[in-house]
Amino acid sequence: MSRLAVATAAIVALATTGACVRLSAVDSNGLWKVVGGQCVPNMRDKGKPGPCTTVDFQKRYAVLKDIAGRAQYLVIPTDRVAGIESPDILYGGAPEYWVGAWAAGRHVEAKLGRPLAGNQLGLEINSSLRRTQNQLHIHVDCMRPDITKALASYSDIAPGTWRWTTLDGSRYRVTRVTSLADRDNPFRVVARDLGAQQTMGQQTILVTGAGPDAQRDGWLVVNSGLDVDDGTGTAEGLLDHSCSLAQTRGESQ
Repeated sequence: MSRLAVATAAIVALATTGACVRLSAVDSNGLWKVVGGQCVPNMRDKGKPGPCTTVDFQKRYAVLKDIAGRAQYLVIPTDRVAGIESPDILYGGAPEYWVGAWAAGRHVEAKLGRPLAGNQLGLEINSSLRRTQNQLHIHVDCMRPDITKALASYSDIAPGTWRWTTLDGSRYRVTRVTSLADRDNPFRVVARDLGAQQTMGQQTILVTGAGPDAQRDGWLVVNSGLDVDDGTGTAEGLLDHSCSLAQTRGESQ
């Protein structure tokens, strides 16, 4: 996530609920203090998830509007999970956070007041070295239109096949999945095909629809890492926090 954005969101979220706690902008546990210290107990005790938008105890995640971005939301575990490097996200039966993040796209659409095509919605997680918060969080926001166009040629690649490309000056590999759960969970998809010297903690993952109808077309899993030549540990720049595509209704999908 961009520097200070999550911590700032935490400060504002607490302030708007009348909480007396003020989180430091450099508090790496700020996001967890909001979710674990505010949203979870508020939902459990009062039936209201504030300052989060939703808290789902069965699926074990919360959704929080980020102060950064026009319609950006974060999907955050209600358990203590450090980030992409955590082995807890890979074991059988682990919560399907990517499924929850895709479903949270409805909040982006509601904020924009218009529907988005599957390839206009993006989900992203940063590497452990390119984040400010030590609580796993998946960004849910609009895709940059130029990145959607750049990825269009990968819309029909065979699942399990990786292809390399350059996006925004960094090297990424792209594959397609037909669901976001179980073996197709993007965490597991990336982890299965890492080299012997690579680690999950250095990876970034972006997920977007392979076409306008993700249920029909599938999803693209876009991965890069700090352990790859010309790679990167963040794909957040491939998202458009201003959601400029929502300003042009006639734009091709």
